[in-house]
Amino acid sequence: MASTQRPQITALTTHCIFFDVYESGQDVLETQKKIWALAQLCQNSGDFIDVVPANNNLTLYLKESSLLAKWQSSLLSHWHEIKSNDFTSTHHKLATVYGGDYGPDISAVAKYHNLTIDDVAQMHSSATYHVLFLGFQPGFAYLAGLNPQLYTPRHEKPRIHVPKGAVAIGGEQTGVYPEDSPGGWQIIGHTDFKLFDINAQTPCAIAPGDTLEFVIQEVLK
Repeated sequence: MASTQRPQITALTTHCIFFDVYESGQDVLETQKKIWALAQLCQNSGDFIDVVPANNNLTLYLKESSLLAKWQSSLLSHWHEIKSNDFTSTHHKLATVYGGDYGPDISAVAKYHNLTIDDVAQMHSSATYHVLFLGFQPGFAYLAGLNPQLYTPRHEKPRIHVPKGAVAIGGEQTGVYPEDSPGGWQIIGHTDFKLFDINAQTPCAIAPGDTLEFVIQEVLK
């Protein structure tokens, strides 16, 4: 199906451009891959302080206001020329313990879907997930690829404390909490993978466009 909406380019300030690339009728993941590719092109140009890809959009922070007109006029042509596979990414493997004290909600998730705990662990770990964008907390990756059989509603009343490294399901998404925080997702396991380190050269270990998989370390009953 052809796109029915033209990407929108908006100058938010003299140094900032918002590029809304939502295209109705297009595959969401393919559109997102083009966003990542465009983000890399912009980053490699050396014209930007920061490049922030999000869900269906890209925010660009210019080093100089004199570059604004150049990028306002060229972004659309770059978008049409770029391909969804024109970006490079990293694959991550996250060793995960499912169930027990590490996954206090896995029994409820299994019951909700008429599955066993082992079924939930196997289905959750068998997918390859794409990192759509980062948000909520530094290093928190919103992932595409959860098996629809594991879609589970969030808690009606969020927990005050969710531990760092908690692997959880919220609606149609899954993710890992980078730090201790409140949260309403269903906790099914834990990983020691460090998603965010403020002292590292690259604080966020996972970037938009990366892929990851959860590798079963143990399933506790």
